[in-house]
Amino acid sequence: MIRVLLVDDQALLRTGFRLVLEAVEDIEVVGEAGDGAAAEQMARALEPDVILMDVRMPGRNGIEATQAITQALPSTRVLILTTFDLDEYAFAGLRAGASGFLLKDTKPADLIEVIRVVASGDAVVSPRITRRMLELFSDRLPEVAGGTDGGVAAELACLTPRELEVLTLIGQGLSNAEIAATLVVSEATVKTHVGNVLAKTGSRDRVQAVVLAHATGLVGPGA
Repeated sequence: MIRVLLVDDQALLRTGFRLVLEAVEDIEVVGEAGDGAAAEQMARALEPDVILMDVRMPGRNGIEATQAITQALPSTRVLILTTFDLDEYAFAGLRAGASGFLLKDTKPADLIEVIRVVASGDAVVSPRITRRMLELFSDRLPEVAGGTDGGVAAELACLTPRELEVLTLIGQGLSNAEIAATLVVSEATVKTHVGNVLAKTGSRDRVQAVVLAHATGLVGPGA
């Protein structure tokens, strides 16, 4: 059973999501919150598998709540609710630790599938879309020591040269198959390298790895 927490300041929208999700056998809505502060409290108390998180809420917003929740509850996945697919708020949510974003007008069947995908540990924003968002909002990325002068940022020092290559290609939006073709290795080998990169850098999923590659300067705009 996938346990879901709904967070949005619009009660009508929360009701709509609840009606859709409660009709599915493998998903259970365990709670609702109308702002970021309540979301944090409920998340800590309920430890849901997935949180549908609005960002534009009064008081403590969804970005701040997402960052606090993902740090405190590493196994809880957050999906940002947004109106536009290339939204600065959605970008900020990914930077804060969300595993993807979801348009508020998503079809019910797609909503259910996305929740299942995220609950399984995967991300629902393709690396290519994430890369485009990073290019649009690159001025929001913090400067990282060693990431802009040809050196290796401290966050990447734990990686082997091959793992750095793999992270660079992930940051460029390549799939495992494309990375395998580029490095002339098997997809199984690439999968192992990707797993090592995520584990060593503390990235929750590929999307977070893309963000890391850009934030550390490993991949630059237009790369």
